[in-house]
Amino acid sequence: MNQQALDLQRSMQIVRRHKILVGIVVALGILAGAAYAVLKPPMLTSTALIALPVSQSVQPATSTGAPDPFTATQEVVAGSYHVLLGAVPNIHPAMPFNELRNNVEAGSPSPNIISITVKGKNATQAESATNAVANSYISYVGSPRSAVGRVRAHLLASASSATGPSPIERMIIYALLGGLIGVLIGVIVALAIFRNDRRLRQRDEIANSIGIPVLASVPVGHPSSARDWAKLLENYKPAAVHSWQLRSALQQLGMAGPGLGRTGQNGNGSFSYDYHRAAMYDDGRSSLAVLSLSSDSDALALGPQLAVFAAAQGIPTLLVVGPQQDAAATATLRTACSGLSETPERDGLLRITAYDEGDLDIEADTALIIVVAVVDSRAPKMPDTVRTSATVIGVSAGAASAEQLARAAVVAAADGREVTGILVADPDEDDQTTGRIPHLARPVRRRMPNRLRGIVTEIRR
Repeated sequence: MNQQALDLQRSMQIVRRHKILVGIVVALGILAGAAYAVLKPPMLTSTALIALPVSQSVQPATSTGAPDPFTATQEVVAGSYHVLLGAVPNIHPAMPFNELRNNVEAGSPSPNIISITVKGKNATQAESATNAVANSYISYVGSPRSAVGRVRAHLLASASSATGPSPIERMIIYALLGGLIGVLIGVIVALAIFRNDRRLRQRDEIANSIGIPVLASVPVGHPSSARDWAKLLENYKPAAVHSWQLRSALQQLGMAGPGLGRTGQNGNGSFSYDYHRAAMYDDGRSSLAVLSLSSDSDALALGPQLAVFAAAQGIPTLLVVGPQQDAAATATLRTACSGLSETPERDGLLRITAYDEGDLDIEADTALIIVVAVVDSRAPKMPDTVRTSATVIGVSAGAASAEQLARAAVVAAADGREVTGILVADPDEDDQTTGRIPHLARPVRRRMPNRLRGIVTEIRR
């Protein structure tokens, strides 16, 4: 029972995740139903009444509701081959014999009256066909060639009007029916295509795939040109909840202490940076590499957004886009970096450079270096980029499988880089997991003495 519940929950997640696909199929179903109603308009019906001789009509002997045998026989004759064949030449617009046979119906509202109802494509055809069949029947049963003997029948009421469903109502009904069929087909298609999808979407799945916790999961921009990258680097500002996640991620990585960078405002309006609150390395700087896959273009924005956020917190930050295993993955970002050495909006705290090889020019006041690195998804190999003190893997929800993430972690470890966390881009809106968020270490506090001695606590007069 639990397994069935899990399968049903996962199936619902797949359908919600691909609701656009399901919506497209539903829209197509609605359009198909409406088009069918327009291209095949409803058939209209018209009815004529024929009176039979009362003397030949035999009333049933019992009250069981059984039909009058004579009238029942005349109903059969009204829809017979000879009657319909004689009616075909008199129908305008013309109706083929087979179509007429399928659209005619004889009934008996009373023992000595039969009704003839014919469906037509329009009112004119329905009325013409009904009157033609009624006249053909009267002529046939009144002739010597009648198979049931001569019967003096006469037309009681000719077909004068045709009725049928409203075209608008029929279109609405068929559109709704097409929509319901579209929902069913869309759900089946979504489950059939994506049920065996091995890409990871939930934070816990991503963290468990390589045994490394998710430090933050934030929505990212999707720049497609150098101009879009420049706008992101200049104007990115996360929401409060995502700002807190990025702040916690920096603390987890030891990039900055609880107070982050800004400690106070100088007389000239600029902020000073407290280096003692950040985790320092040999050169007095913190450095971080954000490693992503070439097939995951959305995760590329994680590093730049983290750098912009760090600069906004008062940390002098250098964003480095170095040589990549797949140069095409960062081509537009490198172009933006070449034309944007720093962002004035961040008070000069964010500097940007496109690194190729050799020595990296670092300003003396730089406290944090963030390096963007991209590896090939199929055959990952760590690019010859700047060495950093920490490495994280950036991945979008639903963009990579466990095997791809493991390969990226392996090549980083083989290059002497320790992967300490994961950053998730564009998390799934249905994901309620945490990604094994690590607990922050409690700050060390000095133990207060239990008893104070040698201090006067009372004043005597």
